[in-house]
Amino acid sequence: MVKKILKNPFITLFSLFFFVVLVHQILPQNISYPYTLKKPVKDLYFDTTITDPYRWLEDEYSPKTKSWVEKQNSTTNRYLRKISYRNNIENRLKEVWDYPSYSIPFKKGNNYYFYKNDGMQNQSVLYTTESLDKEPEVLLDPNTLSKDGTIALRGTYFSKSCNYMGYALSKAGSDWIEFYILNLKTRNLLKDKINWVKFSGMSWHGNGFYYTKYPKPDKNNTLSGRNENSKVFYHLLGTTQDADKLVFFDPKTPRIVPSVATSSDEQFLFLYKSKGTYGNALFFRDSWNKTEGWDIIVDDYKAEINIIDHYKGKFIAQTDRNAPYGRVVLIDPKNPGEEHWLTLLNGNKNEVLNSTTLVGGKLFAHFTKDVLSIWKVYAPNGDFLYKVDLPGKGIINGFNGHLTDKITWYSFNNFVTPTEIYQYNIQNNKSKIYKRSHAKFENEKYEMRQEFYISKDSTMIPIFIAHRKDLAFDMERPTLLYGYGGFNIAVKPYFNKSNIILLESGGVFASANIRGGGEYGQEWHESGMLFNKQNVFDDFIFAAKYLFKEGITSPDYLAIKGGSNGGLLVGAVINQRPELFRVAFPEVGVMDMLRYEKFTIGHAWAVEYGTAKEEKSFKNLLKYSPIHNVKRNLNYPSTFIYTADHDDRVVPAHSFKYAATLQNAQSTGNPKLIRIGKSAGHGAGKPTKKKIKEEAEKWSFMFYEMGLKY
Repeated sequence: MVKKILKNPFITLFSLFFFVVLVHQILPQNISYPYTLKKPVKDLYFDTTITDPYRWLEDEYSPKTKSWVEKQNSTTNRYLRKISYRNNIENRLKEVWDYPSYSIPFKKGNNYYFYKNDGMQNQSVLYTTESLDKEPEVLLDPNTLSKDGTIALRGTYFSKSCNYMGYALSKAGSDWIEFYILNLKTRNLLKDKINWVKFSGMSWHGNGFYYTKYPKPDKNNTLSGRNENSKVFYHLLGTTQDADKLVFFDPKTPRIVPSVATSSDEQFLFLYKSKGTYGNALFFRDSWNKTEGWDIIVDDYKAEINIIDHYKGKFIAQTDRNAPYGRVVLIDPKNPGEEHWLTLLNGNKNEVLNSTTLVGGKLFAHFTKDVLSIWKVYAPNGDFLYKVDLPGKGIINGFNGHLTDKITWYSFNNFVTPTEIYQYNIQNNKSKIYKRSHAKFENEKYEMRQEFYISKDSTMIPIFIAHRKDLAFDMERPTLLYGYGGFNIAVKPYFNKSNIILLESGGVFASANIRGGGEYGQEWHESGMLFNKQNVFDDFIFAAKYLFKEGITSPDYLAIKGGSNGGLLVGAVINQRPELFRVAFPEVGVMDMLRYEKFTIGHAWAVEYGTAKEEKSFKNLLKYSPIHNVKRNLNYPSTFIYTADHDDRVVPAHSFKYAATLQNAQSTGNPKLIRIGKSAGHGAGKPTKKKIKEEAEKWSFMFYEMGLKY
């Protein structure tokens, strides 16, 4: 439990918790940060000169950078050792994690497959069985592939015959993956191996598959080098990768990312081309009658469009083209132009279409209303059939399978409800529990509620708030506010095991659905991207103000957290309004908005942020870039920066340079620490042991800086 000082020891609070003061009393602290050499590099952007004193930290392979990393980690370790209850938190997290968790089962051929983690396994294990009533057997256990659990299974891909399963492995959290092939009949691993793949799955066709790869990078640029010139290849089983057939490459557009998908009957190939993180072109080919060339569906990259499947001679597709809330359309391959599309179903302002599957001869459409799941079922011609009766308010995922399936599955969870899995009968629209959660958490004592607040420009913003049902708010509740706000990604109310530490301690977890995400369709996204990015920061700032106004917490007890684009969010708002927050967690953040395009896949984000190559865009980026807006005369909150040595999505140089800048400007006062994770990346595939250790550090830091004790 968390404890804090009482203003009057004779006053009884309407809570299960009492409080004591810590020794340091939240006093400013002097920390001896490692010296960071300044080697200024000047860049001219139009009529503005920008000085970058820490450019040398972009070379992650240099001995100087490695030494700096070790010294920063040592400084962070010394500080955290002062927190006597860190081990208590870590031990409770181990208890929280230690229960069996399952994925939604899925059927391929005559067998069922699912993932299971016994609790403390570093990686989930893939199981298979002929019947879900029988004892399953292990098909693939990633935990056997590395001693430290840092090799992760990143995807499985079954051939149409279900004789083969391709699978992707990543090492140390990197986005780079390798493909392997398993013979499902003999359980033998084939000699086939595919290297230098990123952001690609396997699309089976006949006795081989399509995939997208990048050129092999230079040894010193494996993690940070720019990802360009990707190509689509076809690999035939039993051959070497250097014999793979080139299917698509356009040297005139080296930053275009192409990929090929196949229809479930393998009759059609679909070529997707993406310029960035939003908008794609789409082409197709009848693989039974055509071996060269592609027919156009759309080629202007103005919206998203994805093929659901080929059904009775037509393509069923989901798109937000001329449909900001999403729609499902029927496309005739003989007349694929947009003017010939037939709309089957539409999303709207109140119910945004998220995804659609074709299962059991029916269309299952996932809508969200104020970020909460609604599932509706339609006939393939778009006729509405019925609404699925769901177990509660939260996020429902699943309803996958094949045209002939009679049974499917879905999962349900929210901020205070651990994941449960349900079996669903497609024929009678009935659900029954399949796997209950055995989490060591009394979730019935907690509640999640949704409220709405007014942002700076009067836009109404939803916010989820989770806490104990019997909690009495007193403005001194330790509160963690989470946000993301970008890339059309909706922040949904998913259960997070780590948050149990906060909730059990009489704290509050809040998640604001700020603009830039996909909560309310493409309009919501556009209102928080490019030149509208300040709306994102304003929405988050006003979320904090709302928590204060409602008497839930106060600036002395508010922490904020965000990762990746959310790390940018945290960095920007503590520059703009540092007095509102006690603790800040900018994690794997995009912190240098002038140079993000120069690393890995960063150039794809220009669709979202804009580019420093254009004057108007440069001036906009400079206004909020976290590194370029750090000020000496501000009292920044206690800040715990997190990055990882194998993050090749948002390279660690962003966080390195940000930490150096912040420490130099704020050498006294609240701590400005950085943790550089070892053998870890942007987040995917992280071993359980690493997750627990990192979460224990963060909660310890937050409580300690608030003057609380666990």
